[in-house]
Amino acid sequence: MAEPIWSPTEAVVAASNVGRLMVRAGISTYAELVQRSADDPEWFWPLAVDDMGLEFSRPWDSLIDTSRGPEFATWFNGGKVNIAWNCVHRFAAGELSDSPAAVFAGEDGARRSVTFSELSEQVTRLAEALVALGVGVGDRVAIYLPMSPEAAIASHACAHVGAIQVPIFSGFAAQAVAQRLRDAEAKIVITADGSLRRGRELPMKATVDEALVGAPTVEHVIVWQRLGNDSAPMTPGRDSFWEELVADAPGTLAPLELDSEAPYLLIYTSGTTGRPKGTVHVQGSFLVAIAREAMYQADAKAGDVFHFATDMGWIMGPWLLVGAGAAGSTIVFAEGAPDWPHDRLWKLIERERVTLLGLSPTLVRTLIPRGDPDADLSSLRLMVTTGEPWNPGPYEWLFETIGGGRCPIINCSGGTEVGACFLSPSPAIPIKALSLGFPALGMAVDVVDEDGKPVRGEVGELICRKPWPGMTRGFWRDEERYLDTYWRTIPGVWVHGDWATIDEDGYWFLHGRSDDTLNVAGKRIGPAELESAAVAHTDVVEAAAVGIPDELKGEVAWLFCVAPEARDPEALPEEVSELVSAELGKAFKPARVVLVSSLPKTRSAKIVRRAVRAAALGKDPGDVSSIENPEAVKLIARAV
Repeated sequence: MAEPIWSPTEAVVAASNVGRLMVRAGISTYAELVQRSADDPEWFWPLAVDDMGLEFSRPWDSLIDTSRGPEFATWFNGGKVNIAWNCVHRFAAGELSDSPAAVFAGEDGARRSVTFSELSEQVTRLAEALVALGVGVGDRVAIYLPMSPEAAIASHACAHVGAIQVPIFSGFAAQAVAQRLRDAEAKIVITADGSLRRGRELPMKATVDEALVGAPTVEHVIVWQRLGNDSAPMTPGRDSFWEELVADAPGTLAPLELDSEAPYLLIYTSGTTGRPKGTVHVQGSFLVAIAREAMYQADAKAGDVFHFATDMGWIMGPWLLVGAGAAGSTIVFAEGAPDWPHDRLWKLIERERVTLLGLSPTLVRTLIPRGDPDADLSSLRLMVTTGEPWNPGPYEWLFETIGGGRCPIINCSGGTEVGACFLSPSPAIPIKALSLGFPALGMAVDVVDEDGKPVRGEVGELICRKPWPGMTRGFWRDEERYLDTYWRTIPGVWVHGDWATIDEDGYWFLHGRSDDTLNVAGKRIGPAELESAAVAHTDVVEAAAVGIPDELKGEVAWLFCVAPEARDPEALPEEVSELVSAELGKAFKPARVVLVSSLPKTRSAKIVRRAVRAAALGKDPGDVSSIENPEAVKLIARAV
């Protein structure tokens, strides 16, 4: 049984946000807090809202309404709230007025800092400009911007007036942008003349222009002159430069008092086939659920400097804006790729004195071959990771080399539709390597077998037995797809699509998506275990394991490995195969090991295994709009 890799001191627990909550609740152990928060939501959520200092302008009448069933639960019913007030304006009116709220780190070295007071003014003025353009409550406003304070301003300006923001990955091509604009029936697009990524200029405004051919509902385009590109194409009557649009705005419009269930966010996730899923989140619940996670799991506080290697098109972008914002932390926005130049992330931590760092396991695996950092990382006190299961080697490298063995890794897991996380450690408990700790506060999660019965010590399906505030209110105009995806496998229970185990100490571990998991001759195994064994070979940088149909075994494992400096490419596949067999047993020896130059990844550095498998089988990979390097799919098909 694995021992904890990190344990908090009494001083760390006492200084943490969750430690404060435990004292306030009169609870002595974190395990007890987790259990009671799931058992008694009527006790937990009001306590958490009060403890976090979140402000409802009108108190709610009832905490939860399940009259339409758990699938359509509503929360904080009758309450009035505004996310922009809670994440920006209240701090501008208080002691943090002159404290930095946002920092811009351009890929070209440009730097800019914005205080809460300045951020509040800019949010208000853009909100007034939106109203002048005819934006009202419920209208959709698409945000297609690089990571920057402008992305935060645009997001909060939407919240300020009750518009529904539609964040779009900043690297999407025109077709993917058009698809989302068309499905959301967006009224406004906020974009930039261009941005920088890996030393190249991305023509974002030109991409929007191309997308608008297929998006007839868009009436206006607002353009931030990030590159100062005067040659950016502008259509009179439709397009306006941001700076000119807000020049005469008085900055006096008060944020609307919105219903707790007023839609706040429409964010798209890629489907395995067909069109992307539009996931809907609402003002009150998204605020409470995300703030709960940022403060009690990531321990974000006023004075922290939080950087997450993410994009607004991934749920962790809105998570950062709302979670760190509600805590009063400074957010560092980095334009471009986190691994270009190779030491950029580490130099950013050193320069900005980042205290809280967020990143994905795949990004860590990408950075390891570049060498250990030559930077002062002593400001770090905690790291948040999410996106996929870990491999032991990269996890240990992050903990020891980056965190110096002193920073806990808050490895959490949830999803865009979850609106936060199902599972997450806390700085108040010992942490085991690779583990996700325990259920996040307020989450009634379990692991069950194929009959829906709880299992322990073996792999099962991750489920949630009760609704929770951050749960999506459904897929945009597609109720049946939402119900089919999560609720109809086990009636009345959310089935998430992840395999998980719980060990003897109650610690949770994930083993990948249910549709990624392999079943080799009746033995179930997560791709991460096969990939971990493969990357243990000194020549293998990355690996993706997928299941391929087999007449004898039902399914066999194929491994796709990236080994750019392999000493003997011809011998490497057999060496990897033998290494995996020795590590996991002969039953899991890969039927084939294929060397490829790259693996398809999202801009948040997650490997898209379904696309790898589809390429290997010669099938349609489905929606690939989120893949940053779609050429990798074609190269895999050729290699096979």
